Amino acid sequence: MKTRVILKPGQKGTKRLVEQYGEALLCVRYRYDAKAHRQYKTVEIVVSESQWTPPPAKYLDGTIVSLKIGINETSLQNQTRAVGGRWDKEQRAWLVPYGCIAGTKLEKLIAVETSADAKTDESL
Repeated sequence: MKTRVILKPGQKGTKRLVEQYGEALLCVRYRYDAKAHRQYKTVEIVVSESQWTPPPAKYLDGTIVSLKIGINETSLQNQTRAVGGRWDKEQRAWLVPYGCIAGTKLEKLIAVETSADAKTDESL
């Protein structure tokens, strides 16, 4: 199924749904199933609300993390170099400040958690 249109409450085509769901309505989606030749209108609503405290960050932005990147993965190596990463022969891993890779696909390559006495950004 493919989503083609996402409408926010108050936009044209959401009036009846706003009347029905009120403040609980977050969005309206129009989805299309090419195989079944069907159009679906879906709504996203809030069904409950409660207090939540996000967990603490696993790494601080200046913490140096190790990335395991294969020897033939030159594009990932180049991306790591571009954000300030360096190859460490002893650890056989790329070292890069976490803040430089947070939210990127490089973040998924973190191999070893750093200890409490981890290096900081200044040591690179």
